[in-house]
Amino acid sequence: MHALDEPLRELIPRLRRFAVSLTRNASSADDLVQSTLERAIISWADKRVEGDLRAWLFSILYRQFLDAHRRSRRYARMLEFFTGRDDAQPSVERTVMAQSTLQAFDKLGTEQRALLLWVSVEGLSYKEVADILEVPLGTVMSRLSRARQALRQLSDGEIASPSLRILK
Repeated sequence: MHALDEPLRELIPRLRRFAVSLTRNASSADDLVQSTLERAIISWADKRVEGDLRAWLFSILYRQFLDAHRRSRRYARMLEFFTGRDDAQPSVERTVMAQSTLQAFDKLGTEQRALLLWVSVEGLSYKEVADILEVPLGTVMSRLSRARQALRQLSDGEIASPSLRILK
């Protein structure tokens, strides 16, 4: 039995109570507590000895919750982008179309996916993307246009993979 086992076991009910208050769902709270304990065990060697275990675990749990919340909001923005609207309860048809478009999106090249995400989901301007990629603004606009066209073609099943232009 490890010296960490007993203190962790004693704090699980408190962690779970806090997780339920954040997630408002018992199953999600259990998942959050489990990921918190996993992170704590992995990071145990990095923990300051004089620090309070309870406070350290609560901070890990809260950061895990925030990270998961950000991921779900990012997914919702992607779903809205692909379906064209934001519905709390999308129809089955829209859900299937969104899943199909997400599958098509996954077939795009890394740069095309990044461009679409930066501009359409994250809301970056063409100028900001040009600065990130260190290319002219017109290059971003043409690459984005090709990415959107490839996504449409893949979504409609017109091509098996996006066409690539060889630049010299």
